Formats: sequence, C-alpha cells, structure tokens
Amino acid sequence: MKKTIITIGLYASLLSGAFAQYDNTKYLFKTKPKVDSKPTSSKEYKLSSNPNAEAKSGFRTLKLEEVNLVSAYYNQDGNHSAVTGGIGTEKLIDFANSLDIKLSFIDKKARKHTLIGEAAIDYYSSASSDKIDPRSVSSASMSDVHFYPTLSWSRKDDKKHSTVGASFSYSTEWDYQSHGVNLSYSKSSKDNNTEFSLKAGAFFDTWSVILPYELRPDGYGSGAEGDNNIDFKRRNSYNASIGVSQVINKRLQLMAVIEPSYQEGLLSTPYHRVYFTDGTLKVEKLPGTRAKLPMGLRASYFLGDRFIIRTFYRYYQDNWGMTAHTASIEVPIKITSFVSITPHYRFNSQTAVKYFAPINSHKLTETYYTSDFDISDFKSAFWGAGIRIAPPDGVLGIKHWNTAELRYGHYNRSNGMVANIITLSAKFK
Repeated sequence: MKKTIITIGLYASLLSGAFAQYDNTKYLFKTKPKVDSKPTSSKEYKLSSNPNAEAKSGFRTLKLEEVNLVSAYYNQDGNHSAVTGGIGTEKLIDFANSLDIKLSFIDKKARKHTLIGEAAIDYYSSASSDKIDPRSVSSASMSDVHFYPTLSWSRKDDKKHSTVGASFSYSTEWDYQSHGVNLSYSKSSKDNNTEFSLKAGAFFDTWSVILPYELRPDGYGSGAEGDNNIDFKRRNSYNASIGVSQVINKRLQLMAVIEPSYQEGLLSTPYHRVYFTDGTLKVEKLPGTRAKLPMGLRASYFLGDRFIIRTFYRYYQDNWGMTAHTASIEVPIKITSFVSITPHYRFNSQTAVKYFAPINSHKLTETYYTSDFDISDFKSAFWGAGIRIAPPDGVLGIKHWNTAELRYGHYNRSNGMVANIITLSAKFK
C-alpha cells in the first residue's frame, strides 16, 4: 500500500540518520547467504571470530561481523485519503521488523568480501484501504503483510582504493510483486580524503489492477486472495546515483550527490477515486512515464569530542511539475563514553504535480487527473530524538550485544496528516 511506503520511508530515515530524503516513488523495495560448513571444493570455508584471519594455504575464513535487529511501530491519521477521492480517513498502523546478518572473508589477493542478508517484514492495517470495497466486512486490502528480503555483496580492494558491489531484492504485498538489482562502484584517493561513488539499479514490478467496487465491470475480480479475475500491469523503475565526498579538514566532511531516476508503466494507483466537477467518478489516471532529478549536499562537522553536527539539503524536481526543498539537521551528543542522544529535525516543502486537484475540482476534458494529497502542495516537519548506548562490556553485560538504540519521531503536514514512530534497534558483534 502507498501509505505503508511512507511508513517505510520514515523507518529508513530514522535508521540511517538521513532525515532529509524525499522520494515520491510509490514503493521502496527492500536470501540470506547460505553458509555451508562442509567443503564445496578444494577450498574450505569456516566461521571465525578472529577479525584478522586471512586466507592461508588455500583456506578462507568466513567471519560473522555483526547482526542487526530492528523493530518499529508507526501510526498515522489524516483526512485526505486518495482511496475515497481526497477525503476520508488516512488512519494506518504498521509493525515492522527486520534482521540482517553481515559476513565477510579475505581472499588470496587480500581483498575483503562482505555478504549481507536482510529479511524484513511489516504487518499493517489501513482503514482508508478498506474503502476500496466498503461492502465487505473485511477486504483484502484492510490489512496485509509486506515481505522484502535483500542479499548484498561487496568487495573492497585496499591496494586499489576501490569497492564494487551488487544487491538483489524481492518484495511482495497483496497487490504487487517486485524484483530488483543494484550495482555499485566507489574509488577513493590514496589518502582516502576523496571518494567518488556510482550506483545503478532497476526494479521490475507487477501490479494487480484492483478497481473501486462501483467501477468494476461485470465478472471483474475483487482483488481478494484467490480471486484471479483481474488484470496485471507492469511498472519498471531505473535509478542512478553519482556522489563525491571530500574530507575538508579534521572537523569538516562534505558530500554531494545527484540521483536521477526514470519510471515507466502503470504509475497510477487503480483504486484511487477521482470525483469531477459534475459528480462523475473515475479512477486516477497519470502519465505512463516519470523522470526525477534529486540533488543533495551533506555536511558533517565534528564540534569537539562530544558533538557532531550533521546537515543535509536536497532539491528535487520531476517532469510532472513537482519541485521540493528538504533540509535537515541532526546533532549526536555524547553524554558519557558509551551513552549518546541524537535530536533531529527535518523540514520539507513541495509543490503539487500539475495533474492534482482536490475532490470535485477536475474537469472531464483533462487527460490526466489525481486527488492524491501525497503529491499535492504541502509543507511537512519531522522531529524527534534517539538515545544510544554502547557499554564496553556489552548491553546488560552481554558481551556481544554491542549497541542498543531507541528513537522517536513525530511527523506532521500542513494539510493535517500526522504520524508517530518508535524504533528500537540492537547490534550484535
């Protein structure tokens, strides 16, 4: 569901600390590497806790570097649901959990290979989505499970100051499936003060075309599980990222990034209603292609031993007529040697796409139309704080429990939507 993706976007910003990234893509898609304890060839792989282990005599040592657990609870409410034409409840709750395992080994050329297997699952309940077919006591869209595993690999070559990587992802929910692939390359200077990075990715999605109940032709499926009398449409997304980071001095680091992307296929949401000036009801219709161009600048300033100031600015534009400005600040503060707090604030301002209009405002002569307030004109703020502990003897005296972090964030828009999120994460090393 589209609202779920707002949720996931907030999760991602909380966990990465990048509180200023705006992405209007409708879905952000996020198996586990198999470790065989028996020889698969003339080379044997072993699990090891020795961080300095390297390949010797044809053996490679596979090291378990870290395990990360994340749980989050998110809720939102508002009165501009696109499902019911730009009015009606936007109430949604979401429980998200993810687990990732990071493994590494050193090959014969002293290059470090890293494998990361991640599995994430969300359970959500959406009151607005249930309005797709309000005749049902409980429709297929009212609640669902969103599952999205990812497998990543990277190889770092210190001699060449370069890193290459690839990742593969899968995502499934009640009305879509997605497969994705990403490739990456980075090259740093000999003193490691400058780094150039390049990423490219593609996602291939399949949508189930679920229509509002009153607009379904005779014999058309409801979208419920097991009801296959519905159409399926494709949507492909292609993205790239070009970044340059620079250490200015011992206190200041900068990074500039440009992230063009292109989408094609079904970019409308088939169960979004649109009401016209004469009362006519249709489903949302948007162009079949969309090009986006975000550009960002990030700065980190180390203000003594206890403070770090992290700032970010992003400019966004696309060929649907939307422009956006996002600015954020995050200030980790070290209270003791192993306790820190992190207040953060993000502000976003965006213009509406040229195809947007509120309920009962579109004219039948228009080619494209939507009443989705996610792509309307609004301002938003996201603020909160987190507390992180990393005791030298481990959290609760558990040696391998490296860190624990609790974060809270509050989100509000100028059009009345509000949301809250609580995230708990743990790292084991």
